[in-house]
Amino acid sequence: MEKQLFNVGKIINTHGIKGEVKVHRVTDFDERFEPGQLLYWVSDNNEPKPLVIRTHRVHKGFELVSFEDHPTINDVEGYKNGKLMVSEDDQVELDDHEFYFYEIIGCTVFLESGEELGEIKEILTPGANDVWVVKRKNQPDVLIPYIEPVVKEVDTESKTIIIDPIEGLLD
Repeated sequence: MEKQLFNVGKIINTHGIKGEVKVHRVTDFDERFEPGQLLYWVSDNNEPKPLVIRTHRVHKGFELVSFEDHPTINDVEGYKNGKLMVSEDDQVELDDHEFYFYEIIGCTVFLESGEELGEIKEILTPGANDVWVVKRKNQPDVLIPYIEPVVKEVDTESKTIIIDPIEGLLD
């Protein structure tokens, strides 16, 4: 059985001539881009290609990464628009009340009354706490902050979340 892969970033361009790529990061784990880390490059209709990080630095809000055995721009040009992914074996054990995005996206959100609100389609990370974007039927999306007074229960097994919205949240 093939191992599942999880997205940690997207290569949006090359940078310079020494084999660096510019990565839009989608992970909270800094260690994903440390030298020596094994990642997989994935693009449409291609087998995942293993890549080992050689160097990493941050420049203007993006991760600049180079890979072992890829010393020039010509070696990485074809990686543009591909995703960098980590194997499920490299997933970090999370603390209670911490979740991976893939565990939350697709969950159905219910009010404490049992009324269905909608399905989480996206997670925003603007600052102090994550914000879950809930797609509702025949209504605009609603933003749910992942904070204790609002989110009462998360069951990733049954893909359900129960919330108690604060006043004005659903207006």
